[in-house]
Amino acid sequence: MISVLVLIPTAFELEKLQPLLADSVRRADGVIQTCGFGPILAGIRTAQLLAIYQPRAVILVGIAGALGPQLPVGTATEFSRIACYGIGAGSGSEFETASELGWPQWTDPEFGDSFGDVIEPAIEPDPGESADSMLLTVCAASGSTEDVAFRLNKFPHAVAEDMEAFSVALACRMARIPLTVIRGISNRAGDRDKANWNVSAALEAAAELAALRILT
Repeated sequence: MISVLVLIPTAFELEKLQPLLADSVRRADGVIQTCGFGPILAGIRTAQLLAIYQPRAVILVGIAGALGPQLPVGTATEFSRIACYGIGAGSGSEFETASELGWPQWTDPEFGDSFGDVIEPAIEPDPGESADSMLLTVCAASGSTEDVAFRLNKFPHAVAEDMEAFSVALACRMARIPLTVIRGISNRAGDRDKANWNVSAALEAAAELAALRILT
């Protein structure tokens, strides 16, 4: 059993984040591991790592794209709610989420928890948390402003998108382990011109915020 498991999606992010987080993780008696790219592998790998390390808490750290003007590129934030876009029926303007179809993502037979398109990573959420700290997990990053519009139509409170947090959060909730999700904003969602991105600043900001959470 360890104090904290720090999950980083990709080897690229790990290369940048590990030197910035190694001391804090060591002092907290924690471990850093990659969980993989995308919602499928991230959920599977997280479940494996939870079984191996049995952490008391998990922190997911990486980059994300801003869905609106609330989060400037190069900043980082912690998200209190994680939504899922892409599981359901149809596409584009015809897309219906799993909840709209009447299907929960999962129902816990032991505790009776039922999870739809939105999950709170904390086991006991703070009722005072802002609804505007919602991260949207997607299977494919937005490729245009039209993609962004479709997503915000379903989840108007989402302020950023990533590709792992929802499945990591679900794996942690199934194991009854609290999760903190921190993302650095590397770009505006829908903008695929990497000349406009600032990944380094996003990861540095995410590492600074994560280091504080690791030691608290």
